[in-house]
Amino acid sequence: MRVHLRPQRRTVELRGPRRVGALLAELGILPGTAMVIRGELLLTEGDVVDESDEIEIRAVISGGA
Repeated sequence: MRVHLRPQRRTVELRGPRRVGALLAELGILPGTAMVIRGELLLTEGDVVDESDEIEIRAVISGGA
């Protein structure tokens, strides 16, 4: 699968299917700090991504007054 990491502007190629939670752990990303997107769908930790998928992982940024 092709994983685009934002805002790092880095792309990683991985083989084999895996759950989103396992993918994030493998990449060293805490689940609550990122959104995982396939096409126009926001994926959850339990969703499975396949080797043929292209996904984007975006950092979640919060702020307030």
